[in-house]
Amino acid sequence: MVVGSLQVKLHIPQSRSLKAKRFVLQSLIARVRSRFNAAVAEVGDQDLWQSALLGFAVVGNDRRYLNSVLSTIGNFLSKEEEDFFVIDSKMEFI
Repeated sequence: MVVGSLQVKLHIPQSRSLKAKRFVLQSLIARVRSRFNAAVAEVGDQDLWQSALLGFAVVGNDRRYLNSVLSTIGNFLSKEEEDFFVIDSKMEFI
């Protein structure tokens, strides 16, 4: 069994409150869960209005497949939204 994780740091420039940030993140998390069948959670920067750290996790038998899924999620985040920008990302396998 292989576990793949992806941490993505986002900047949300239009957010002026935690409520506005939560609205953007909830929409994003729902789309990623339905499209990629990956576990998603906000894992850091919860008290900052314009910054978010999201964690994505997938489990499988083939590391190449998990790498492909996590890379596709990263590409989706980079292209899909105008509400936020990807600042940094980090991928790990266990």
